Amino acid sequence: MLSEQSAATVRATLPVVGAAIGEITERFYDRLFTAHPELLRDLFNRGNQAAGTQRQALAGSIAAFATHLVEHPDERPDVMLNRIAHKHASLGVAPDQYATVHHHLFAAIVEVLGDAVTPDVAAAWDDVYWLMANALIAIEARLYAGQGVTAGSGEATWREWEVVGRVEETEDVATFRLRPADGAAAPGFRPGQYVSVQVQLADGARQIRQYSLTGAGSGGSGSGGSEVRQICVKRVRGEVGTPDGEVSNHLHARVREGDVLRVSAPYGDLVLGGTGAHADADADADADAPLLLASAGIGVTPMIAMLEQLAASGHRAPVTVVHADRSPAEHALRADHEAYTAKLPNGSAYFFYERPETGHPAELTGYADLAALPAIPAGTRAYLCGPLPFMRAVRSQLLERGVAAADIHYEVFGPDLWLARS
Repeated sequence: MLSEQSAATVRATLPVVGAAIGEITERFYDRLFTAHPELLRDLFNRGNQAAGTQRQALAGSIAAFATHLVEHPDERPDVMLNRIAHKHASLGVAPDQYATVHHHLFAAIVEVLGDAVTPDVAAAWDDVYWLMANALIAIEARLYAGQGVTAGSGEATWREWEVVGRVEETEDVATFRLRPADGAAAPGFRPGQYVSVQVQLADGARQIRQYSLTGAGSGGSGSGGSEVRQICVKRVRGEVGTPDGEVSNHLHARVREGDVLRVSAPYGDLVLGGTGAHADADADADADAPLLLASAGIGVTPMIAMLEQLAASGHRAPVTVVHADRSPAEHALRADHEAYTAKLPNGSAYFFYERPETGHPAELTGYADLAALPAIPAGTRAYLCGPLPFMRAVRSQLLERGVAAADIHYEVFGPDLWLARS
């Protein structure tokens, strides 16, 4: 927790720092990548950097953390911290990198704010930074230990996996089936988790992206035995002002059966039972609870793994499946979506399409609208994955229909994860 003096100083200066945070983070990244070009080449998402979204994300995380500290001095935003820590662990972030970030970030603050950064102001914001950094370092250490990985060990983050199958799900989505190249056991994972994939691009950069595990490989949607895992990759096509996705396009164009990928251990806290630090303790909470799994676009991927588990366990309480997509042809893993829902004793699926096929129900045309569904059972626990506007809209509708805020969990990929709040 912040000291009373630091809290008062942060509260007084938050409007000034918040107004300048965009310029501060721009200066920070310029300084960081000039001093450490390898971080842009091999750790940070170059596409997000080029589009400016990562800079907005860092600004959002700092402002959100500082605001929480002064508004709720007796508690930590653990859901946000756990979400960030899982992402960092999947990238292999090392404890000493926080000191590097601190050095360049605070130099940028002084450059932008000048004489306004008095010793008291610098000390208060230093307190904010290290409260956040040390919390993340501690959480990440536990995550690394759980996977048998030494924090900051670099190459130990990665393991080689052979591609043993590839399926074209849609024009822009492909499933890659993977098996450990060394023949050793595959790590277990909880449905809803993801792995990082690191690829070497034509210019020598080793870029990293996260993809949800969509199959457990043990009698479910995975094939080839219990050591097979599946990831589903959507090719990112650049729009005006944004580049094509470097890693997704590389995987689609170049990776075939027999190739080898560098893959991290599984991470991610959007798992059945809840999110955050208490997810494991609350794992049984979903056993008899009504569930709602809502997704849009490629956000379907963690939901498929969850449905596979629910079908395998014979979950008997109601499970409501909601998915929004542009068209049936662009709905990746649609057959699995339908098949697993059909296996549930009390499952029902509602697919919303902007461009539906002939005969599709009118009430399920367009964006996802929970008004088209029957009453949501009392005590429902909801899991959401998709673009941030979709999840905000669905979350608002769930709250209006009586679902408790604590029972709504979601996954955010890309830089938006820094901006998302529970």
